[in-house]
Amino acid sequence: MPNKLLPKPQWLRKKIRLSSHQDMQILMAKGRLHTVCEEAMCPNITECFSHKEATFMILGNICTRACTFCAVSKGRPMALDPDEPENVAKAVKELGLRHVVITSTTRDDLPDGGAEHFCKTVAAIKAVDETITVELLIPDLQEERQALMDIATSGAEIIGHNLETVPRLYAVRKGAEYERSLRVLKLLAASNPSASTKSGIMLGLGEYDDEVISLMQDLLDTGCRYLSIGQYLAPSSAHAKVLEYVKPEKFDFFKEVGMKMGFRFIRSSPYTRSSYMAHEYLEAK
Repeated sequence: MPNKLLPKPQWLRKKIRLSSHQDMQILMAKGRLHTVCEEAMCPNITECFSHKEATFMILGNICTRACTFCAVSKGRPMALDPDEPENVAKAVKELGLRHVVITSTTRDDLPDGGAEHFCKTVAAIKAVDETITVELLIPDLQEERQALMDIATSGAEIIGHNLETVPRLYAVRKGAEYERSLRVLKLLAASNPSASTKSGIMLGLGEYDDEVISLMQDLLDTGCRYLSIGQYLAPSSAHAKVLEYVKPEKFDFFKEVGMKMGFRFIRSSPYTRSSYMAHEYLEAK
């Protein structure tokens, strides 16, 4: 049965202005590109698009998994677009980006999960200007070791893989495993110590404070030192239910605790998303 959505509190009433999206939408359409900003219905889209910032979503816009918190379309994906890496690089150049975030759908239909496509995209961006920093936000690639090692040595400065929530609530992550994701992060960190690893979680699904703190320690144990913490917002009544709109003070609490535990940088607020203000993480090095 569909879930009745909780009324949003005042601090979660950010306005989206569609008129500010048109230029970016035209640019993306020209290169047959997708953004997670649009596909995942990100509440920060107006802010980011107005500054000519976007998180590119490669490997198409159809995911092979059916996570119940996510708005990205599920089903049978199309074949990869061989021009996509170069088209992303062209858009990066046109936008004048100095830090680029690349994410993707999950592609369990591909032997390497799309790792080669990620690497080609990084190479295309670096060919435009090798000083542009690149952040990848990857699925678990079904823990395929060589694929993960290729990603780790692709030239990206930050490689992210989100835990999303505490292990008790992993039913919302169809096809994923908490321990597998920890192993993915550990392998990424071990394969290339010069690249930083990053993860992200959502609050509001019914997690307890001690579970979040335990998760943060699990991340630190993998070598991960960057973390984003944001409020889960259900895309529709058919998605996983929001059990709590967490107050901003609790986000501040988790940031303070995490920094004392050993994280290098944490962005934690109701509207934080994995790629939101992503350049700040590298600036904190």
